[in-house]
Amino acid sequence: MLGEHSKPRSRFAWCITGSGHFLDESMALAARLPNVDLFLSAAGEEVLEIYKLHVDELKPRFRVFRDKTASGVPVGMLYDDVYHTVVVAPATSNTVAKCAFGISDTLPSNMFAQAGKLGIPGIVFACDTEPVVVTKSPHKWVTLRPRRIELDNVERLRQIDFCQVVASPAELKAALDARLNELALAWNTSSS
Repeated sequence: MLGEHSKPRSRFAWCITGSGHFLDESMALAARLPNVDLFLSAAGEEVLEIYKLHVDELKPRFRVFRDKTASGVPVGMLYDDVYHTVVVAPATSNTVAKCAFGISDTLPSNMFAQAGKLGIPGIVFACDTEPVVVTKSPHKWVTLRPRRIELDNVERLRQIDFCQVVASPAELKAALDARLNELALAWNTSSS
């Protein structure tokens, strides 16, 4: 149901999965957007804490929905015309595979699937998009070599209706710039 201060399709739904790949950069972009709600998978909630992004500290800036129901109750807000865009950033290879194959058993994968069924655009920042990925773990930088299956799943996801896949923070920002332009919206000038 629309909140008393929400206009139809006036909000971004930002989904957090269990990836730390450019998590700080992704959250910084989310904080600059107008009207953003966070949807956390159980793994996403864990990863936020590991990267010292505490849920309680995010609540003053975002409405936060946790993956606490088997049927994904918060997904119903998509049917109530609350959201104009669903962002999954960053997206683990697990989430990419689920989304690419139509599996919706977490709050982020369910939000993605239902948004697509409603024609609501989705932007997915996939983590494993190159043969070699250098990423920051909680304690150091690590080099990963995604397997062919992860790379294939990213390509499969690119074929999904109403889905734009991005592979870097710069591409995510560009996709969000374009979406804001389509919606006649602007970035917030501060993250407070």
